[in-house]
Amino acid sequence: MNKKSTESNKIGKKDVFVKSAVQVAILLLATGSMVHAQEATPAKTTEKVAPPQEIQVVVVTSTGTRGSQRTMIDTPVPVDVLAASELTKTAQASLDKALAFRVPSFNTVQTPVNDATSLLDPYEIRNMGPSRALILINGKRKNSSALVYTQTSPGRGESGADISAIPQDAIKRIEVLRDGASAQYGSDAIAGVVNIILKDNPSGTSITGRTGVTHEGDGKMQALSINHGLALGDSGFVNLTFDVSKNGLSSRSGIVSARGEAATFGDGPSTFAADLAAVNAFLSKKPDAGNINGSPETRAAKFLINSRYDFSGGVSMYANAAYIDKKIDSYANYRTPYWRPTDYGLLTPSGAPYQGYVPGFLGALKDYNATVGAKFEVDGWSSDVSLTFGGNEQTYTVTNSVNRGMENAYLDAVAKKTTPLPPHGQTRFDAGGSKFNHTVFNADFSKDIAKGVSSYFGTEIRAEQYTLLAGEPASWLYSGSDSYAGNTPTNSFTSTRSNYGAYGGTVFDISDAFVVDATARFERYSDFGNATIGKLSAKYKLNDEVTLRGSLSTGFRAPSLHQIYTQKTQYSFSGGQIQVSGLASNVSAEAIALGVPKLKAEKSTSVTLGIGYKPSKDTSMTLDYYNISLKDRIILGKEIKPSGDPKAELDKILKAANIVSLSFFANALDSKTSGIDYVFNQRNMKLGDGKLAFNLSGNYSLKNERDGAVNNPAAIAKAGQSVLDITQEALMFTSRPKFKTLVGFDYDINDFNFSLNNTVFGPTRFRNADLDQNLEVVFKTKAVTDFSVNYQISKNMTLAFAVNNMLNVTPSWKLQAAGDKAKGQAILDSKTVDYTGRTPTQIQSDNITFDQRYSMVTYDGSHFSQLGRMYNLSLNYRF
Repeated sequence: MNKKSTESNKIGKKDVFVKSAVQVAILLLATGSMVHAQEATPAKTTEKVAPPQEIQVVVVTSTGTRGSQRTMIDTPVPVDVLAASELTKTAQASLDKALAFRVPSFNTVQTPVNDATSLLDPYEIRNMGPSRALILINGKRKNSSALVYTQTSPGRGESGADISAIPQDAIKRIEVLRDGASAQYGSDAIAGVVNIILKDNPSGTSITGRTGVTHEGDGKMQALSINHGLALGDSGFVNLTFDVSKNGLSSRSGIVSARGEAATFGDGPSTFAADLAAVNAFLSKKPDAGNINGSPETRAAKFLINSRYDFSGGVSMYANAAYIDKKIDSYANYRTPYWRPTDYGLLTPSGAPYQGYVPGFLGALKDYNATVGAKFEVDGWSSDVSLTFGGNEQTYTVTNSVNRGMENAYLDAVAKKTTPLPPHGQTRFDAGGSKFNHTVFNADFSKDIAKGVSSYFGTEIRAEQYTLLAGEPASWLYSGSDSYAGNTPTNSFTSTRSNYGAYGGTVFDISDAFVVDATARFERYSDFGNATIGKLSAKYKLNDEVTLRGSLSTGFRAPSLHQIYTQKTQYSFSGGQIQVSGLASNVSAEAIALGVPKLKAEKSTSVTLGIGYKPSKDTSMTLDYYNISLKDRIILGKEIKPSGDPKAELDKILKAANIVSLSFFANALDSKTSGIDYVFNQRNMKLGDGKLAFNLSGNYSLKNERDGAVNNPAAIAKAGQSVLDITQEALMFTSRPKFKTLVGFDYDINDFNFSLNNTVFGPTRFRNADLDQNLEVVFKTKAVTDFSVNYQISKNMTLAFAVNNMLNVTPSWKLQAAGDKAKGQAILDSKTVDYTGRTPTQIQSDNITFDQRYSMVTYDGSHFSQLGRMYNLSLNYRF
């Protein structure tokens, strides 16, 4: 966000899950067609959902080791398989953060103060944004979040599913398809698919207690998780997980620049000395200006149930459901007394000196999903029919704040003796929120129709509803609640749509070595039209060790209801002033007047080429190249401001709406993304009396950039403006690491397991809004080292200790020339000081860090967490 306050187990070697030397798990997505994969039934492994040639065996070894195969070697497309232990050993508090430290192309990081973004951080695969990675639970589509990211942060203008809602102790494994799969699943699967497979053990109870703290002594974490399996006779199971957690507040605010503050909030050179004296008087008491910048206090309760029952006649019923109730306590930027000279006596105790105030932001999130279905066989066709429900609701409350417009109106009315007096005295505001839900019907069928030929087809029917919830009047009247204005009734309404899709495909075993899979899909949406796409993937085994693979596919992503209908008023801080801007829906009168076309689907073309090499059962490696072309990419454009010509159409529209700027969603550009993924595994290396495993994996972006000119509406172009500026472009294309590398060692000896993992975050580049256009911020390459040790105290008890970021590495950045590099370098080289006593470089640094409040990450965030070292301890007991 530019300088803004938009206020807006090692269970041990005796694995309790292993009933024999190996446990077979059928990866139904192994062909690359991912025909709505479901968890394999332990008691029944004869389901014909994928051709027999593509059934993969996953060896389940001791929990807490890296022995299980990470990547399928001879599948037509790249698929990572992550055992549950891979996630829990990261000691990360949520699933999205755990994936970021295990999947190189998966990125997410907690952003600085960004209002509702604190409830759910944006994540993405292959730098493609959160809305282009499809999330599945047991092969069924998970609902989107109700949140659309409207602030200046990665993922701006998009929404993603809340994967942090799934308790990690309920997960058996995760399968990550690193390839486009829209032909199998429809919208959103352009960059890849994350399929969360739930635990299905029919017996046993596991209780895990966790605690942790940062090296600063804040961010205290306590969590308790219970997983229980219950057999339903000899033919079924119920598996339950309950998880409660609390993460304390962490703050990493920097020492504020007094000269920067005096320049930002002062009246210029003539009053600078007095302004600086006032700032210093306050900063002597609060060097960080009272700012709270880091990680908010979070409380969450999660529940998940997974079940199945096998009837006679080959019929199997299954169901699963998950629910989370999460609350966060966050803060806006502290209102210093030289910024906000009064709180009207509403927040400061009577008789106490006024020292400013810090508005609070309370977020409440509820997310749920549930699926019920049946598997059966009809005339040789393996059939799977299901119904899925899901939803997400978020509401926001502003505390310890005032509505300055309301208080000014009250004081003015008192002075004028106007009656009745406007409302007065409110300091807590219900700001509204948003809701999203969907209902999905799936029917999927597959059959071996001839020797070496397997066919499949299916359909999906989905209904969606998106609602913007209005805040109470005091949250939006006049200037709105200070820090975050509530939704107005005018901008709060419900929108709906429906779509249906049908797909079909065939897998041809042309020979024992050569397999080809062809899929096609048709979708029709009630609000924007049709899409027809397809995919062709193949693998060729050169010999028992080497497999060549590749795919060519087209895909699409439907504009979300959020992107079509979201409207809101936003308050932002820039240049010392609060500014009112409007986000107009794509179908609003303002958007129509500006000539903004209705949103249409994004279209993609993806190519993947790879090689798999497995010289021995303990050694494997894969190398995959990908290239994704995306057309008609939907963006939330920059704020369009008046041209200065009152006769210009743009100026008339903005004046009529009584706003100083306007942003909207549009199919504004094309983009190209390409890169390389690599994975190397070596396990069972003898070292002393133990065994060592090694893993090296990574992602390197070759290209991630805009392709061609920006498609601006005529009125915008005529006014000499564009919906895309260098800040928005950087957020989309360079704000995630250029590369990420994971290097891990795992050592098992006696009852101990030692793990050492290094995550190398490559550089990122920002073009912050308050930064000179000839400069950019470059976050330097850094390696974060995690260490953990697991000790099996007894047959049923395991103690684990982990140090995340053990070397206490934090983000660091530098300014470098960009654009006109000569002009940029001149700024960096200049030692001339202005009336504030700052050099041009220091002025630029103050601009993008809000006068050093966000000195480590700037206001637009960084490529990994700023919290530093974290200590974690867990105790697991099984019975």
